[in-house]
Amino acid sequence: MGKKSSSSSSSSSVLLSNSKNKNGWIRSNRLVLLIVGFVSLTCFLLDRQSLARDHQVEVSMLNEELAELRSQLEDLRTQLKGSGIEFPINDKKRKMEEDDPISFERREKVKEAMLHAWTCYEKYAWGHDELQPQTRNGVDSFGGLGATLIDSLDTLFIMGLHEEFQRAREWVANSLDFNKNYEASVFETTIRVVGGLLSAYDLSGDKIFLEKARDIADRLLPAWNTPSGIPYNTINLAHGNPHNPRWTGGSSILADSATEQLEFIALSQRTKDPKYQQRVENVIKELHKNFPADGLLPIYINPHTGMSSYSVITFGAMGDSFYEYLLKVWMQGNKTEAVKLYREMWETSMKGFQSLVHRTTPSSFAYIREKNGNQMSNKMDELACFSPGMLALGSFGYDTGEASKMLSLAEELAWTCYNFYQSTPTKLAGENYFFHDGRDMSVGTSWNILRPETVESLFYLWRLTGNKTYQEWGWNIFQAFERNSRIETGYVGLKDVNTGVKDNMMQSFFLAETLKYLYLLFSPSSVISLDEWVFNTEAHPLRIVTRDENIQFDRKQDLPTRFRGRKEGRSGYN
Repeated sequence: MGKKSSSSSSSSSVLLSNSKNKNGWIRSNRLVLLIVGFVSLTCFLLDRQSLARDHQVEVSMLNEELAELRSQLEDLRTQLKGSGIEFPINDKKRKMEEDDPISFERREKVKEAMLHAWTCYEKYAWGHDELQPQTRNGVDSFGGLGATLIDSLDTLFIMGLHEEFQRAREWVANSLDFNKNYEASVFETTIRVVGGLLSAYDLSGDKIFLEKARDIADRLLPAWNTPSGIPYNTINLAHGNPHNPRWTGGSSILADSATEQLEFIALSQRTKDPKYQQRVENVIKELHKNFPADGLLPIYINPHTGMSSYSVITFGAMGDSFYEYLLKVWMQGNKTEAVKLYREMWETSMKGFQSLVHRTTPSSFAYIREKNGNQMSNKMDELACFSPGMLALGSFGYDTGEASKMLSLAEELAWTCYNFYQSTPTKLAGENYFFHDGRDMSVGTSWNILRPETVESLFYLWRLTGNKTYQEWGWNIFQAFERNSRIETGYVGLKDVNTGVKDNMMQSFFLAETLKYLYLLFSPSSVISLDEWVFNTEAHPLRIVTRDENIQFDRKQDLPTRFRGRKEGRSGYN
């Protein structure tokens, strides 16, 4: 036992000694690792500081270079003033790119309004042209072409309502049929259906929209088979047989005959088939032959001779969009030599336009008179409220002095149009106004059918000046629509803006134009940039393409997802 005990004690001493040596070795290794780690971390941090200093120096150098480039650009602008060479519209130097919280909140409110209007259309009028909200049924105001659905495609896409857009796309692919025994307006069908389908194609790249646009355009083409090339304004979609309505006395209407250029030129560019462009450009060539010195054309044209008939000159119903398209075809063609004639004709017309502008007393509201022979009428349609936006867009093609003058006139007219709304108890505008010495303006035809022209001009003025006043005016108009026109089953117009009595029609252009322009009024300027897109008269954006440029439209456009006359309308008073 003792020996065993002695041996055990010796072994214990050895083990203890080994244990101490082992622990010391571990501690030493840990210390070495700690030192190495500390040194490595120190080196890493010093390296990061060095990189940060280098980065700061690089950023500073880049900022200096940017400042120098900006200075050179301003010098170049100064040198080129009056030379005819211009810089692209820059949406007020992109200052609106900063998406402030108020604009975001307002944009979302407009988007919710669109969703309400669309959901009600889906529920009560799917596939029909328009919804009658009070009786909860659909009506076919345009021959059963699904006008509201097609008019809404690009609005849904721009607002990021992709599920709704996809359901609409499936209807277009599987249910849209143009073989209708229906006497269609060439004008209305072009701006709503051809324009809506082409815009959906340009935005999404989905070729079903281009195929359908070509189908309906081919059905409209026989309308241009006249001795002068000035089209008839009505055609049967199934059988052809173009003609003019009896109430025009056989004449073609100016706006109806010369507001197809954007859509048909775009169709030729995308299909590589020149026939569409040729038909609509022949109209402008024919009108140019006898274009008056003041550039103002009466609303009636003889389709056999191409000559104007004695009738009213107006920037309201039946005249307006002719002048709009002169400017916009120039923009659509990227302002090149191939479209120079359009700009020249537009500038001539703007000289005549200014001769129609008059001002009231006592408030000095600028307004656009109508002319019949040598007689002036102190009447202005709300439809003519597209003109402030047109003037603002067109001002960028003038030299500095004339551009400033045109922009100032645009702002004056926009103030008048805004007061069309503010001067009524409902804060919604009537259809037209009369002007009287000493008492400014009064409502003439007192209905409101959800028209877009004033908010359209506010959108352009906001984009081109950056003045937030136009956003505030637009917001006030939107709130008036919400108070007076929104009901559980959609949106309706008013039979009388003084009493607020409602009608029973949700116009397709309310979704195509009014809500789209309001949404864009509160969106960053990169959303449908004016450098890249031009809007048709139904607010369908089409890509700007330089003439004869071979561009394929087969990619999807990435967009933020947060964020009787020109348009006849249907009163639908039931």
